[in-house]
Amino acid sequence: MHVGTPPSAIPAVQVMHGHTMGTTWTVRAVLPAGSAAQALQDGIQATLDLVDGQMSTYQPHSALSRFNAAPAGTWQRLPAECFEVIAHALKVARASDGAYDPTVGPLVNLWGFGPDAPRREPPSEQAIAAVRERVGWWKVEVDASIHGVFQPGGIYLDLSSVAKGYGVDRVGRYLDSMGVASWLVEVGGELKGKGTKPDGSPWRIGIERPGAAAGAVERMDQLSQVLTLRNRAIATSGNYRRTFAASGMSFSHHIDPRSGWPVAHAVASVSVLADEAMQADPIGTLMTVLGPEQGLAFARQRGLAVLLILHGEHGLEERLTPAFAEALAS
Repeated sequence: MHVGTPPSAIPAVQVMHGHTMGTTWTVRAVLPAGSAAQALQDGIQATLDLVDGQMSTYQPHSALSRFNAAPAGTWQRLPAECFEVIAHALKVARASDGAYDPTVGPLVNLWGFGPDAPRREPPSEQAIAAVRERVGWWKVEVDASIHGVFQPGGIYLDLSSVAKGYGVDRVGRYLDSMGVASWLVEVGGELKGKGTKPDGSPWRIGIERPGAAAGAVERMDQLSQVLTLRNRAIATSGNYRRTFAASGMSFSHHIDPRSGWPVAHAVASVSVLADEAMQADPIGTLMTVLGPEQGLAFARQRGLAVLLILHGEHGLEERLTPAFAEALAS
């Protein structure tokens, strides 16, 4: 005779949430017997507070803010976590010939998308040219032996395009260390999943269609694609979320570091799948800057799993790499 597991013995999915990095975080996890949910939530918050406390440009005493304010010609020792993220961001900058550039912060601020006040009109060409002199990933040297980063003078690092992804990965490692084998972590739209739900089904997530109504992802409607996250991460970068309008034009918060201007092509959103959220996060920004043709070529050459949603003549259109198509089929 087969004896089934009583419904009361099937573990439930515990949902925890909080705030970090100017956004929200949510963790869904299947907790081991005897685990204290509140203690776990406190540990998750502490993990994210550490990342934010080191890498925020909004906190004047963060490790990153101290580096940005450091005297010219000085080496700055940074916490291991902050150094790891900077080193990875510079690696992506090098691979993309500067289309992705973590030193773009002064331009982001100039356009009103940083800690400074929002703008009501575009900056002048002269102001853009002057600020571009402070941008250039190649000016930043690193020394892994001391977790040191060289401040040549005027460099302002902005890790907002990678820190959330790193935070997702850190929370995942924390959950692993606490014996949590199945979880789905989300920070500001960046997600990573591991294991399965109590009924054995995978974690399923939706990729929001640009312009979808609030709550669409939770309702699993108004979505572009639905896929499973098992031991992988996804980052979605939308060109439709943060904008300002002036003189009949809309300006995106994605700044092309090579021109100093917001990107103005047809990309509405980018979704990137990778093993780690920190890997996926900056690639989304890079794809947005490169645009559809160059971006997809870059992704295909490197086997990256990328989905672009574009503004086409007849509405939204999807373009995806073979690696992303394979992930959808798995």
